[in-house]
Amino acid sequence: MRLGCAAYSYRDALSSGKMTLEQFVDRCAAMDMDGVELTSYYFPSTDPEYLRSLKRRCFLKGQHILGTAVGSDFTRPDESKRREQVKMTLNWIDHSVIIGAPCIRVFAGGIQAGVSEDQAFGWALECLQECVAYGEQSGVCVALENHGGVTGTAEQVSRFLEAIDNPWFGLNLDLGNFHVDPYAEFAALAPRVITTHAKLTTRFGAEQREIDYARVKAILSDAGYRGYLSIEFEEDEDPEVGVPRFVEQLKSLR
Repeated sequence: MRLGCAAYSYRDALSSGKMTLEQFVDRCAAMDMDGVELTSYYFPSTDPEYLRSLKRRCFLKGQHILGTAVGSDFTRPDESKRREQVKMTLNWIDHSVIIGAPCIRVFAGGIQAGVSEDQAFGWALECLQECVAYGEQSGVCVALENHGGVTGTAEQVSRFLEAIDNPWFGLNLDLGNFHVDPYAEFAALAPRVITTHAKLTTRFGAEQREIDYARVKAILSDAGYRGYLSIEFEEDEDPEVGVPRFVEQLKSLR
């Protein structure tokens, strides 16, 4: 498995302007990472000229662009708002093509008050189907993250994976977002994983524990996964300290 890092790991520095995406790429190169996930929230521009320059920076620094990521929400009750979210995602698929990203991470959405899960699922499914079809035409895989709401459990995620039977659609397995029986849920979904977010810890019921990455690697490898463990650092610790230490921990499993 290859080792990557999501820009979200440095969210405070990127949001405040203390770090640029170019500097994030440089940090990852200095840690001898294999690739970077370029989260949409931190792009100062999506002009093609800027996207091409960032693509060149990654190439010269030896960093494969493993994917982009958007914070889509396809369960909004207002149809016009859902259409806005679809349009935003399709635009980012276009940006992904320019920048050379083979994959885009998306969210399905939450379950809002007064809305049934089935209704929310139906809205999200319709939106995702459109995004996946566009991704297929564009050569960009769409990776749905297990991110609470209608994707809070392996069973909920499987509902989407079964309904959208398309090789350009799969799972961004966030290893910190299952909280009942995480390893069983990892194993249940492993065959449809196309990318990951590697968290240092997750909650097992009410208890926060470190994730056993030797066990995770075995589960994913047994399912034939050969892609990225992409760090998404969310601990309270300064990422300038915590991310390099986590990198070395994951490198030791190679």
